[in-house]
Amino acid sequence: MKVKASAGNRAKHTIITKRYPNQTTITTKELRQVSLDNPKDLLAADGRTSLAYYITRLGTGKRGVYHLPKLVNGFFVTPDDEVSDADLKKVAKPVATKSPKKKVEDIPKSNTLPNADSLLGYIPDVDSTYVKFGHHKDIVQILKSNLFYPIFVTGLSGNGKTFGVEQACAETKRELVRVNITIETDEDDLLGGFRLENGETVFHKGPVVEALERGAVLLLDEVDLASSKILCLQPILEGKGVFLKKINEWVHPADGFTIIATANTKGKGSESGAFVGTNVLNEAFIDRFAITLEQAYPPVTTETRIIKNVFKSLGVKGEDDFATHLVNWADITRKTFYDGGVDEIIATRRLVHIANAFAIFGDRLKAVELCISRFDEDTKLAFKDLYEKCDASVGEQIPAVKSENLDVQPF
Repeated sequence: MKVKASAGNRAKHTIITKRYPNQTTITTKELRQVSLDNPKDLLAADGRTSLAYYITRLGTGKRGVYHLPKLVNGFFVTPDDEVSDADLKKVAKPVATKSPKKKVEDIPKSNTLPNADSLLGYIPDVDSTYVKFGHHKDIVQILKSNLFYPIFVTGLSGNGKTFGVEQACAETKRELVRVNITIETDEDDLLGGFRLENGETVFHKGPVVEALERGAVLLLDEVDLASSKILCLQPILEGKGVFLKKINEWVHPADGFTIIATANTKGKGSESGAFVGTNVLNEAFIDRFAITLEQAYPPVTTETRIIKNVFKSLGVKGEDDFATHLVNWADITRKTFYDGGVDEIIATRRLVHIANAFAIFGDRLKAVELCISRFDEDTKLAFKDLYEKCDASVGEQIPAVKSENLDVQPF
């Protein structure tokens, strides 16, 4: 960090460094003491220490501790900062320039805040089970544009909203910072706050600020679970950065920073009650998202490829017909759900659960039964009966149940 030094501050700086020649930081107590020892030069008319540049620009993140900079070519330079002569000749106001994207591990450490090098973000790996569908190409195109363009992705649960964003970042090699929103999420969680470390309070930047500074993609997952405290993101959703009130620091967005939010609703609450906990979001908050992408479940052919890919990743062979039966079964339940015939639905995520269960137990019916047991009894039996009609091989495998004392039927 470098700060342009006025003639008056250069004189004050000389007095302080003579008093503390081997220090790279200085405390409030030390500043006050050297000021009292040199009242004519270091105290303002009202008796306060006249060293505003230490307070506003060179804080270490620890309360009451500031960087003690070096004076180089008319600039105050913090000891940890490598600054070239060319940089020092530039005007104090920074000029925004595009820079190549960096992996998380390549981002230089900052001593301004102790946690600035924490790995909050990552570049997702390409998943072999993923099949592109829906708005995938649109999201990729937006990410490749490197523009700030906030997106709101909405759709029913388990249809790949979050997974799709992750894979779009994987394809474009973009760093992703994912924040899962709940009703308890507040400004301290998102932007940062003071934490107790070794008996001292230290400011830690939140994930939103980390993403802002890194030029990463910020994913606000399940944003419709948020309370009104989410409104602290209003200026960020305008692409203007944010002022951190707790440390008096303005953070500007780096090139490439953008926001994607996912939700099961459109921010108007859940009329059916299926998504308990979702809230009505502030209209001004929602309106700051440039576009809304409505994500449906994958088409039958796409979803079949997904389940086949899952089987392949699990080492399950010769079960292509099982994948076809599962997808056809799920498609029927969804059509019935849309027509109001049932209150539950078989999501793509549940089909993946069934595929995993089959890889473990090796039994189709058992895998299906275990994964639909979360539904009420009537729905579970209806879904099970429907699957048996979709997959004749399972119906043939149903064991007979015999009892001499009780009139027990298999189903």
